[in-house]
Amino acid sequence: MGMLSNIFHKIFPASHPAIAQAPQGTTVPAPANPAAVPAAPAASNVPAADTTAAPASVHLSEVDVESILNGKAQQAGQPLNWRTSIVDLLKLLDLDSSLQARKDLAQELHYSGDTGDSAAMNIWLHRQVMNKLAENGGKVPADLKD
Repeated sequence: MGMLSNIFHKIFPASHPAIAQAPQGTTVPAPANPAAVPAAPAASNVPAADTTAAPASVHLSEVDVESILNGKAQQAGQPLNWRTSIVDLLKLLDLDSSLQARKDLAQELHYSGDTGDSAAMNIWLHRQVMNKLAENGGKVPADLKD
């Protein structure tokens, strides 16, 4: 399982399409501890074509990423700034935040920059992770994505 899939498993509920259908066409096994996956709001039976209740850019199955991560941050026992730091985001999700893990994530996300410049890579990684969360049904604050 790739790093991005691990991130998705920590944020999206097991029933979410981002988990059922892994990004980039890979298959993703169920999380080892389903109880650790946050619950999602109940899905609505409103047809996808009905956009009268919400703008077209909002999906009924969106997961409020900010709310989930803020909740985890309150329980972290240490200050973690997930909004700006990929390292803190990974720590908050109890994932490997080492330089090698971040280089692996950069490779998975097709980073074309110099992985030796970890500051630039980290900024790019954080933005890309937020973009991927949004592309896969996560409600991400606009200032955290492209």
